[in-house]
Amino acid sequence: MGKTGEDVRVREVKEADWKRWLPLWDGYNAFYERIGPTALPGAVTRMTWSRFFDPAEPVHALVAEADGALLGLVHYLFHRSTTMIAPICYLQDLFTSAEARGKGVGRALIEAVYDRARQAGSSRVYWQTHETNAVARRLYDKVSVRSGFIVYRTEV
Repeated sequence: MGKTGEDVRVREVKEADWKRWLPLWDGYNAFYERIGPTALPGAVTRMTWSRFFDPAEPVHALVAEADGALLGLVHYLFHRSTTMIAPICYLQDLFTSAEARGKGVGRALIEAVYDRARQAGSSRVYWQTHETNAVARRLYDKVSVRSGFIVYRTEV
């Protein structure tokens, strides 16, 4: 492939990107083993997609593109906090195609979220990843600081 972060353009997702975004989204969900019986229902994917284009929603999507191909995606949202006045930015999903890994695409997507957060008046971007995601964690350790917090979750 030969692409680097410098060759990649990060931009807002467009409705016309659906067919090129969907394989990246499916790859992201497969990475986190949301396949087979634990797959996300199609209704969740369609709702997620529609939220990107609803101005009332705080959910946003960017894609990395080179030579007409989508190489990665990042989804982020803004929310309130009891400890800050400005909104906080949560980077929820980050995924690059296998051929784009190690070429600066993930970093470019993260940096683009940092830019969007600054533009929105947010002073913090945070995210979580699985502890076994060693490849991504090497990048994350370069572009951010590990908070030390542990995530608990209960399905209700």
